[in-house]
Amino acid sequence: MTPFEKIPSQQLDWLLDSDPAIRWQVLRDLTDAPEEEVARERARVAEVGWGRRLLDLQHEGQWAGGACFPGPGWRAPQPLTGDPEGQPWVATLPTLRLLRRLGIDPTHPDVVAAVDGVREHSRWEYNDGPFFEGEVEPCINGGAVEVGAYFGQDVDSVVERLLGERLPDGGWNCEAENGSTRSSFHTTICVLEGLLEYRRAGGSLDVEEARRSGEEYLLSRSLMRRAGTGEVVDESWLSFSFPPQWHYDVLRGLEYFGDVGGTPDPRPGEAVELTRGKQQADGSWLLENTHPGLIHFHMEDGDGSPSRWNMLRAQRALRWWDSQTGG
Repeated sequence: MTPFEKIPSQQLDWLLDSDPAIRWQVLRDLTDAPEEEVARERARVAEVGWGRRLLDLQHEGQWAGGACFPGPGWRAPQPLTGDPEGQPWVATLPTLRLLRRLGIDPTHPDVVAAVDGVREHSRWEYNDGPFFEGEVEPCINGGAVEVGAYFGQDVDSVVERLLGERLPDGGWNCEAENGSTRSSFHTTICVLEGLLEYRRAGGSLDVEEARRSGEEYLLSRSLMRRAGTGEVVDESWLSFSFPPQWHYDVLRGLEYFGDVGGTPDPRPGEAVELTRGKQQADGSWLLENTHPGLIHFHMEDGDGSPSRWNMLRAQRALRWWDSQTGG
C-alpha cells in the first residue's frame, strides 16, 4: 500500500476543494496526477486566488512600502486583518516568502515583473542596501537567499556572508552580533531553507558543508530538544502554525528534511510521531499558534480550525518518511 492510498478520498477531496496554491501541491505530492495537470494548476496561482491577490497588492516595487517592515507613512489599499500589536507580515520579505510557499511560478511574466520591481526599488531598513544583497541578520538574510534563489536573483554575496557567520555548534543566530555563541533554531531553519533553495537553483558557491552542519545542529537535538538537558526547548514548537514566518516549530523542521529528501536520519523519529499523533479524527491537522501581526488576508479559519495547509505539509512529510522507512 502506498502512502497516497492511505489518504481517504474524502480527505483528499477536502484538500483539493481549495485555492490553486494548495491544489497543485496536493496533486504533485499526494496523488499520482500527470505532470501536465500539475503544471496547469500551478500556472493558475499567478492568475487567480491568493497568489493573484498578493501580486496585485505590490506598489512601486514593494509591498507595504518596505523591505522587512511597512514603510513610514504607508497606508494599506485595503483593510488589513490580524493583530495590530504583533509584527506586521505585509512588507516585501514576508510577502515574497509567502508567494514561494504558494509555489507561484517564478517564470510567469507578472511574477518576473514583480520581482524586477523589488530588485530595482526595495531597500532594507537597516542599511538602505538593495533587497537581494541582504542586510545584517542571518534570519533575514536566510529569507532573502530563499526568495532570491527561488525567483532567479543573484544572491551570492548574501550566501557568502552566511557561510562566514556559522557558529561553532554548526548553526546560526541573529544574536551573534550581540555576542551570542550558541545557535538558534529559528535562525538556523531560515538559513537552511535559503541554502537549500540556493543549491536547487544551481548557485555557484559550495554550501554543502554549511548545510550539513546546520542540519546536524537540528538533528542532534531531535528537532526540538536542548542539547544539555534533553528538555523541549519551547512548548510552542509543538504547535503548528502557518505561515511560520521566521519562527521555528517541529513541523517546519520536519518539513525541511522531507524537502531535502533521501533516506532519513532516524533522529527525527520523535518529531514524526508527534506530527502523526496530531492528526484529528477527521484526518485533518489543526491550525495552531498563529504568529500575531497584520496580514494581507486570511487563508484559513483561525487557530483551532482544520487547516488545509498543515494537513498538506504534515501528509507530505509523513509520506516521505514512511516511503523511506517502511513507516
